[in-house]
Amino acid sequence: MLQQFNQLMDYIEPHLTEEISGKEISKIVGLSDYHFKRMFSYMAGMSLNEYIKNRRLSVANVELINGAKVTDIAYKYGYQSVEGFSRAFREWIGFLPSEVAKNKIQKSFPKFTFIINVRGGISMEFKIEKKEKFNIVGVSKRVPIQFEGVNNAISELAQSITLQQRDEMHKLGDLYPHQVLNISYDFDEGYLEEKGYLTHMIGFATTQENPFDDLEQLSIEESLWAIFPNQGPFPATFQETHAKIYSEWLPYSGYEILDLPGISFIKYNDSSENVYSEIWMAVKEKRASE
Repeated sequence: MLQQFNQLMDYIEPHLTEEISGKEISKIVGLSDYHFKRMFSYMAGMSLNEYIKNRRLSVANVELINGAKVTDIAYKYGYQSVEGFSRAFREWIGFLPSEVAKNKIQKSFPKFTFIINVRGGISMEFKIEKKEKFNIVGVSKRVPIQFEGVNNAISELAQSITLQQRDEMHKLGDLYPHQVLNISYDFDEGYLEEKGYLTHMIGFATTQENPFDDLEQLSIEESLWAIFPNQGPFPATFQETHAKIYSEWLPYSGYEILDLPGISFIKYNDSSENVYSEIWMAVKEKRASE
């Protein structure tokens, strides 16, 4: 996985003056847009969009010092106006492009290289479990892709569930964990622009077919699942586990994530300091050559 990430860094360098294709990125790293974005963000400490922006401004900085015109640089690196470029450049370095060119001010943002960082004392509890094909029955909604904070659209979806729908879901929920699941799938492209939507479903796992008109059914194919249990303060422990999955577990696990819905559930109790939750990710073993 680190090899693919470094190949991506090499690919980006000669394409800084072009629009970088999300499909090409997915092809290089072998991950879906959604999973790649999360993994890169956790490993790099910033989004890929932010990384590319910083690299462009760093290279533009050198070209300005070497005598390039501000107008030429602005359009070369994809800005729609000189004003937009000047504003972004000043936010990045603290000076206008003209000041940088005149006074030879330079700020460097080098190309990233991903390396293995071995640290002691860090462990993650997980299990790999094969699950037969099953259904999830519930309600769903297209919601904005959002990785931090409360997603208000998901909260609104939860609040919209009627008592009748809850009763129907409970009747069908004959599979573990016999409670509400959160399922995310069908992600839009466009993650480089920090925008897009996904489908979020709230429902129960079942072996049965959905007989109710006011509920939807999502079929999940037979697969291996990496299951990550966690317990502690919520949402801090839950979010930390998500981060570790992408930044610490996945690169060295010998598995890759499949393009199936991501599933999680949370067992709420009277205290937010000791909440149990699980994160499920469909995976397959990597071939020896990968």
